[in-house]
Amino acid sequence: MSSTSPATTHKRQPAVFIPHGGGPCFFMDWPDVWDKMAEFLRGFSHTLPQKPDALLVVSGHWETETLTVTASEKPELIYDYHGFPEHTYSLRYPAPGNPALATQICSLLKNAGISATSDPDRGLDHGVFIPFMLAFPDADIPVVELSLRQDLDPAFHIQAGKALAPLRDQNVLIVSTGMSYHNLRHFMTANPKTDQDAVAFDTWLDKAACLPEAERNNALIHWEEAPAARVIHPREEHLLPLMVAAGAAGADQGERIYSDTVLGKALSGFRFG
Repeated sequence: MSSTSPATTHKRQPAVFIPHGGGPCFFMDWPDVWDKMAEFLRGFSHTLPQKPDALLVVSGHWETETLTVTASEKPELIYDYHGFPEHTYSLRYPAPGNPALATQICSLLKNAGISATSDPDRGLDHGVFIPFMLAFPDADIPVVELSLRQDLDPAFHIQAGKALAPLRDQNVLIVSTGMSYHNLRHFMTANPKTDQDAVAFDTWLDKAACLPEAERNNALIHWEEAPAARVIHPREEHLLPLMVAAGAAGADQGERIYSDTVLGKALSGFRFG
């Protein structure tokens, strides 16, 4: 990738799974609810070994039949949330894209036997620009987004992450954004049973993500066997980005870097490497 510096001048970047919140939640008058998550995101970049040359992000808000990567030089924003205050549809995040990185991502995936293509027109959804407005507020790091494959096969997404792992040595930060709890019907409702379910799943996920590589990947592939799994994720698109980060981790140990309770529901974020 022509825009990155030689790998020998940088430490290896981690692969991470971070929460992106609910819609444009950080930019609304929503007292206290999202404060801890916002604080975590604002401090996130300071935990990295150095400033990344590029960001490869996998969001829970883009699914395609074939893995697809954004290839625009100036990606627009996709305001894919509904019913929020008018000002949240005027938020700006003018980060550049990186078509050269998009080409390399496709090559890495294809070399691993994974079909992939690029889209020069697709912009960045709110699972990208909302958390990045806090984590990387200067918008001066090129951003390329990779879709999820719409079958949401966890083993496949772990393999895709493995194919992309070499980017970490080129000072590319692999960022998966989603939510470790994502049952919207229960999320806004206080209920002791569903809150307990959230704790049980979160406890399992923390243990699973921090296992040695083979055990970790096996646990994540079989995530539906976790306590209350389908209560927490009636549909798993917000969990699947974690699988890409775990695949890119290789033998690097996972650690929980974010832990919070939002509206009674336990949430976590993880780092590998």
